[in-house]
Amino acid sequence: MTLRELRYLVALADYGHFGHAAAACHVSQPTLSTQLKKFEDDLGIVLFERTNKALHVTPIGRKIVDQARRVLAEADALVDLSRNTTAPLAGPLTLGVIPTLGPYLLPWLLPLLKRTYPDLRLILHEDLTDALLDSVRSHRIDTALIALPTAPDLAACPLFDEPFFFACPHDHPLARTDTVQDADLHSQQLLLLTDGHCLRDQALAVCGQRETALSEDGADFRATSLETLRQMVAAGMGVTLLPALSVACTANQGFAVRPLANGTSRRIGLVWRRAYPKSGDLELLAALIRGALPPEVEAA
Repeated sequence: MTLRELRYLVALADYGHFGHAAAACHVSQPTLSTQLKKFEDDLGIVLFERTNKALHVTPIGRKIVDQARRVLAEADALVDLSRNTTAPLAGPLTLGVIPTLGPYLLPWLLPLLKRTYPDLRLILHEDLTDALLDSVRSHRIDTALIALPTAPDLAACPLFDEPFFFACPHDHPLARTDTVQDADLHSQQLLLLTDGHCLRDQALAVCGQRETALSEDGADFRATSLETLRQMVAAGMGVTLLPALSVACTANQGFAVRPLANGTSRRIGLVWRRAYPKSGDLELLAALIRGALPPEVEAA
């Protein structure tokens, strides 16, 4: 049993496809397949159920994969400690970020990191909150930028509070107000993101709604990105709530934006495994972000 075989095993479990796993491991598909067959033979168990259409991890295989992740994480931690005994935030760091934050946070964060920690090699993963949390727990990524609060089994460091804004077509009655009141929000038919986006649940909570409101013709609009929502509002298809950074990044957006009277916001923070060996580096990263925030948000 070798670390290379464990990496092949984890990759195949993650991708569910021999070709994709081999590409991720930078080896040929026959090489990966042969090594994993040898691995199964050595253990005397079947790790994957193979059919012509699908590949599934067996129940014992899931336990082996989970243990392999822990072994690989500890091995990687040893390498990190040996390479970076003095320099902070040097070497690889895998950072997850939610889609409603990444396009608006990263354009100012990445140059800042490059100037401050030039030896840092940042690897980015964009995904929904639940998937990022699972990736943190399973050692696929080191840390993630998400909306708090989060699961109690993970360490969390608050970074900043990001206010919500009401976005509507220019001819909407609320476009003529200075601020939008709670009572105004409760009667609105919101355009929302699809299920799985934490921003969807936050917007419903702000507006006191449980389900997506239907338009007059019965259509239920659910977008897969904030940019789609913005275009829908600009086209006069409805109203929505947008986080401050997404509002600030675009000029001439084609719709009206008004602050909420109650100042409701979402809290953004970093999360990581409590046993992560370089938690000091993540605290440095958090301090760097909090010390250079754009004016649209406030440090937590």
